[in-house]
Amino acid sequence: MVGPARAPLGDTVPRWISDEPGEEEGLLRALGLTEVDELFSDIPRKARIGRLGLGAGREEAEVVAEIDRLLERNRPYSKFANFLGGRIAPRFSPAALDAILSRSEFYTAYTPYQPEASQGMLQALFEFQSLWVELTGLDVANASLYDGATAAGEALLLCRRIHEGRRFLIPASLPWEEKSVLENYATGPGLTVQEIPWDSSTGSLDLDAVDRAVQSGDVFGMLADLPNGFGHLDEGLPDLKSRLGTIPLVVAADPLALSVLEPPGEFGADIVVGEGQGFGIPPSYGGPLLGLFACRREHLRASPGRIVGATVDAAGRPAYALTLTTREQHIRRSRATSNICTNQSLVALGFVVYATLVGPRGLADLERRLSEKARTLASGLGGIEGVSAPRFNAPYLHEFTVELRRGSALEFLDRLRRRKVLGGHALADPRPGRPHDAERILVAATEAVDDTAIQRYLRSARAAIEAVGVSA
Repeated sequence: MVGPARAPLGDTVPRWISDEPGEEEGLLRALGLTEVDELFSDIPRKARIGRLGLGAGREEAEVVAEIDRLLERNRPYSKFANFLGGRIAPRFSPAALDAILSRSEFYTAYTPYQPEASQGMLQALFEFQSLWVELTGLDVANASLYDGATAAGEALLLCRRIHEGRRFLIPASLPWEEKSVLENYATGPGLTVQEIPWDSSTGSLDLDAVDRAVQSGDVFGMLADLPNGFGHLDEGLPDLKSRLGTIPLVVAADPLALSVLEPPGEFGADIVVGEGQGFGIPPSYGGPLLGLFACRREHLRASPGRIVGATVDAAGRPAYALTLTTREQHIRRSRATSNICTNQSLVALGFVVYATLVGPRGLADLERRLSEKARTLASGLGGIEGVSAPRFNAPYLHEFTVELRRGSALEFLDRLRRRKVLGGHALADPRPGRPHDAERILVAATEAVDDTAIQRYLRSARAAIEAVGVSA
């Protein structure tokens, strides 16, 4: 027997919102309104986006067919010779990783908002924290944040909680996207983000400029990245903490690079953040990403996020518990140390599973292999007239900067794309009013790059440079 179209729940509340003709008008009359836009009258008109102009609804089969036609226009990055890097790495993941992540006990219990989160998930997060602590050389890590950029923003706020001042120092070479996030974090508290210039020869921080900024006072923290925004290693970084004194030092580090480099905690870093996406998570439409965060023990209660601790139960068996939860959706409210409302537990699980499957020796071997490929590519690009590669006289691992002396970076990369080569990232800041003083590209070597792909890049780069002269 077929029931009524709108079965009531109680006397007045329907089970769903009906789309019966005339119902919208009836609802508006009941509210004393004449049109839907009046519901949003409190929002300033300049902040509204207006109607989307989607047109009338369509049948589901029509919509699916249209979506399929749109999807056919996609060009997967796996079909290209891929030299993209930066903070998002197209790294190979073992098949066992997906098998573990897809288990229902992880999918259904991945978010430890509640105290009854499963012991298995809590243990996995404890292992995740322990791994980041080991890589960074610091004392304590949290159970993840959104991404590397917001982890840096949270580090900025932590620095301000533990040190007085109004200015936060960052490298001018930091990726522009991360600069933007840090500037947004600083706006609310009325803080200032100040850029420190880089040496034109090495791309490293101008340490004299750091000294001048510190001596002028009012600095509450500084961030440096490892490798830096040009892909190079700043050889002055180990001396930076001695110049800052009591001012907290934040290091934004690549976890793969830390498999072969000295842990930042050993040369004075107070906080280490990073982007963990490359460990087990594909660059699917730019995410999901994973924020890594560690600090010294004395800053534990001022740090953001949640921390899982190890203990024993009443029978003396190993047990895990959510030890600190300092965010606003828990009991802290206005005293919360962070307004980030979720974490990346499933992605964090992928991070620790990937690292476990590959192992410490495997990670170091991977970094060495990628570095060898990067040097082969840099040597070949440096032999092309109109190309400077690597641009800076400084050590590097699997990424380096190319500077074009002919043509623009965007045109160069577009010509490479037409030849099925993803040649890297243009480093220019596209925001209005930002300086654009050179045509630089960040190039990376990945597992997918072999000798054939490198030679394809070199042929395409040579053709792209030659095309500049023809078009001129």
